[in-house]
Amino acid sequence: MLVLSIIFRTLFTYFIILLVFRFMGKREIGELSVMDLVVFIMLAEIAVFLIEQPDKALWKAIVPMFVLLTVQIVSALVSLKNQRFRNWFDGKPSVIIKHGKVDEHEMRKQRYNFNDLLLQLRENGIQQVGDVAYAILEPSGKLSVFEKKDDGSSDYAVVLIADGEVQYSGLRTIRKNKQWLINEVRKHGFESFDEVSLCTINDQGEVQIDENDESK
Repeated sequence: MLVLSIIFRTLFTYFIILLVFRFMGKREIGELSVMDLVVFIMLAEIAVFLIEQPDKALWKAIVPMFVLLTVQIVSALVSLKNQRFRNWFDGKPSVIIKHGKVDEHEMRKQRYNFNDLLLQLRENGIQQVGDVAYAILEPSGKLSVFEKKDDGSSDYAVVLIADGEVQYSGLRTIRKNKQWLINEVRKHGFESFDEVSLCTINDQGEVQIDENDESK
């Protein structure tokens, strides 16, 4: 009976953790947020309790598992609707290199050292910092690198509006102000930022706007 109990508890734990994965959506392990990792660590601890102590009541593990699952679902739904909440929990991408120049202040702020930077540049096949147009440190810790083209431009697009909210860091990057952005949005036939799902600008100064379908 003890063996059967352990088998049951193991399978039960497996399906609960699988359920959490499913609610988290389709993301790679390296793209998990801090909250995701906390949930996984806590689930792992509960799983150990559930499997290694078959004499303990099952509900003592079920309750905290479903509490964590509820927290995960609610936080995911709020993150979809609220960018400030998403930034607070997941963090924001940081520009580490801009036009071949390293931003040491931003590196210190993110506790990111030159060994990490050079390692991730080499992983992207880049040896010289001067060959980089933009390098973005993502919230997951991954470094997204955009190389300079022959004309000095790149494929990197700066985000100016996301989920209807102005990205002031993006405006600072391109050295523009909010009034300029208002004029650009109006040129594309929109009256307010709420009507915009995503607005970006590339190195050629081309503004791309995606309409927010929910604003209709």
